[in-house]
Amino acid sequence: MRMETVRFRPLEMLLSQIIVYSVLWLTHEYLASMLSLTFGAIALLILLISLVVEWLEPSRVPATYWRFMLATVLAPIAAAAIHYLVTGSIDWLQQ
Repeated sequence: MRMETVRFRPLEMLLSQIIVYSVLWLTHEYLASMLSLTFGAIALLILLISLVVEWLEPSRVPATYWRFMLATVLAPIAAAAIHYLVTGSIDWLQQ
């Protein structure tokens, strides 16, 4: 029996992450904001370090890696923006 690899397109990766973050934003805003800040910041730092290393010593990292990292950075920002546009506020900041 042969196992086939599943390949996700960058748009699918981005949308799936936005859906997960949006569900979290709808259920618990405070936890969602903390996780979005944490995961987004970690992903951004990894992306920046990877870009510097790639600039210093080019490698054969596939383009999928760069797209995935960019989607990982943009997804929490997009989910937070969508939540803010739909609800008009972030409730835990006003309490």
